[in-house]
Amino acid sequence: MSDHGAGDRTGVDGDVRVRQARSEDYDAVVSFTEDTWPGRGSDYIPRIYHEWIAGDGDDQRTFVAEHGERVAGICQGVLLSEYEAWAQGMRIDPEFRGEGLGILLNDALFDWAVANGASVCRNMVFSWNEAGLGMSRTAGFDPRMEFRWAHPEPNAKVDPDLPVHEEPDAAWSYWQRSDARDALRGLALDGDESWAVSALSHADLWNAADETRVFVVGDGGTTGLAYRVRDYEREVTSEDENDEHEADDGTERWAEYGVGAWADVESARSLFEAIAADAAVIGADRTRVLVPETPRHVSDAAACRVETSAEPDFVFEADLTNRID
Repeated sequence: MSDHGAGDRTGVDGDVRVRQARSEDYDAVVSFTEDTWPGRGSDYIPRIYHEWIAGDGDDQRTFVAEHGERVAGICQGVLLSEYEAWAQGMRIDPEFRGEGLGILLNDALFDWAVANGASVCRNMVFSWNEAGLGMSRTAGFDPRMEFRWAHPEPNAKVDPDLPVHEEPDAAWSYWQRSDARDALRGLALDGDESWAVSALSHADLWNAADETRVFVVGDGGTTGLAYRVRDYEREVTSEDENDEHEADDGTERWAEYGVGAWADVESARSLFEAIAADAAVIGADRTRVLVPETPRHVSDAAACRVETSAEPDFVFEADLTNRID
């Protein structure tokens, strides 16, 4: 969730209202989201807008803010579980930044989430997005955790003696005592909503064992875990036009892993090798693994010669219980 100008309620013009987004709002939304982050790539909202609003229902709601007759802001709320809501896609027209539209949109999203049973709402902000960070704090979000992406290269060659197996109960036990869980506050990639995190549960690991893959490192004791959340095809954008992974049809397949946790460099190496092999088996061109943003975890990945993202992402959390009647 990102906004380019924090405001407050006192600065909001009286001729502003928040409502559910409609198909005919597309052109207006595109007009202020085409160049959201100059020099940092294209915004995803113009590409997925119609898909977004088509998915609105009991578990999702897309909001726009109207300033007079002009659509000047957008955000979306998603229910991830019976108590967790996710806020994403906050954008404000540059002409109206600083007028409190972001606060109104957040309030509408929070009220919708509470009405649908949520007691907490989280969002994610790029660490370089200072305006988005400020907006999140102003809107009532508190810092929760930070993470980074690790990108092991898919590789079908696997050591037959690799000490990795699939045991969701062992994975859960290790997660409960790992420093990664503490650093991530128990959060990992959500199984249904992309670019969202939610509380990792025992059931999530059993579902992964049934539907995708779970990885447990250990020989005489568990020292690491990971699990695959999803894989998908992604169109290569203009920023990726020289991408060596690009397929002939202009797409690339990504494999995403909900979290990586390990005890030491050797455990990390085994875990990344298992992930690389798994990604190769399913035909992935690229991977990303959510790992804690700590000096140990990031440097362990580097010691394993695994690429990591240049900057971390921050997750914020808003307590909604004070809005529950």
